[in-house]
Amino acid sequence: MATMADVARSAGVSVATVSHVLNDTRPVLPHTRQAVLDAVDRLGYTPNTLARSLVTSRTRSIGLAVSAISNPYFTEILQGVEAGALEHGYSLLIADPHDDPDHECKVVQLLHDRRVDGMIVAPSADPRELVSYLGRHRVPTVFLDRVIDGVIDEVTGTVGGVTEGVVGGAVGGVTEGVVGGAVEDPAGGPQRFDQVCAENTGPMARLVTHLAGLGHRRIGLVAGRPGLSTTAERITGYRQGLTTARLPYDDDLVVHGDSESAGAERATAALLSLAAPPTALVTANNAMTIGALRALRDRGLSVPDDLALCCFDDFAWADLFSPRLTAIAQPSREIGAQAVRVLLERLAAPDRPARTVRLDCTFVHRTSCGCPDSGEPGRSSQSSLLSRSSQPSQRSQLPQPSQFEKGNVS
Repeated sequence: MATMADVARSAGVSVATVSHVLNDTRPVLPHTRQAVLDAVDRLGYTPNTLARSLVTSRTRSIGLAVSAISNPYFTEILQGVEAGALEHGYSLLIADPHDDPDHECKVVQLLHDRRVDGMIVAPSADPRELVSYLGRHRVPTVFLDRVIDGVIDEVTGTVGGVTEGVVGGAVGGVTEGVVGGAVEDPAGGPQRFDQVCAENTGPMARLVTHLAGLGHRRIGLVAGRPGLSTTAERITGYRQGLTTARLPYDDDLVVHGDSESAGAERATAALLSLAAPPTALVTANNAMTIGALRALRDRGLSVPDDLALCCFDDFAWADLFSPRLTAIAQPSREIGAQAVRVLLERLAAPDRPARTVRLDCTFVHRTSCGCPDSGEPGRSSQSSLLSRSSQPSQRSQLPQPSQFEKGNVS
């Protein structure tokens, strides 16, 4: 087995130079770097990752904590994270917090014990202990899918660096937004947290105004688990859509499906039992769409003849339903890849301002809303939904329904 000394002799350089090239611990002239890399390839040298971590104090590993990994939404995010990590030479350690605050802290601590360089976490509905732990231990962290600005304020008792206001503009489908926030650590200043997620408010409003434009005046919403930022933002979008359409808000038309199929089935049944039930329904994630469809089936109701349906979250087989589901598609893989990029930027510059990056969604127009079928296979029409932004200084397989039964999703 080739050693680092063998590589050095073959490349005509010192062992220290080989180490600098392989560990990126010092700039090396381009032709010298290439000579070392050629020698590594020629000799089949494999670096000792344990020894390298002792030299660099880095393990080149990232911890990923997301719930319901079997769900297509988080599965695609995971694929984006994995691809981004491998592209930059990082390995991935994965844990499922099950959206339980206590279990969340345990799995994050286990990942931290494995000396990962940083973490990407989809926080639960009550992440106060999580935020406190990460802040105390100064773990470089990117929060994924769900933002925690209000939690940071509660943990610290301060605004924690959150900047209010909106600055227009998006670059390449990515909007750099509100400063993520910071937790004060008495031992070493603020611990900054970045955040990456999809835009939720505008796309949800788009679904509501679309249904209102088709003549619906009673539009129900099956919302997600209370406490999640995605739930709050999508309810806000629902209300904005009603306001735009000049429709009154009716609290009876908003029910919580707790971000899972069974909860959505019960919530939809409650809506259908109203004296004046909705004529159209919006479900706030893919798992709840399945639950809503079950509730409609059990009552012998058809979509869209008896009730129009739109959903937040597209999935691979939404186009196979009859009718085909009109949906908001989130850029799941890009969310994961972007989270890796933001984390690596944090590792390279620990003191940079915290930031929130929101990615655009796509309106996928099919037929469950009651619009006629275009006759074309696949997505009948798509349009990008530009997200809101605010930034203080910078712009910038076919799953089975049973996969949705446990765990919550976005």
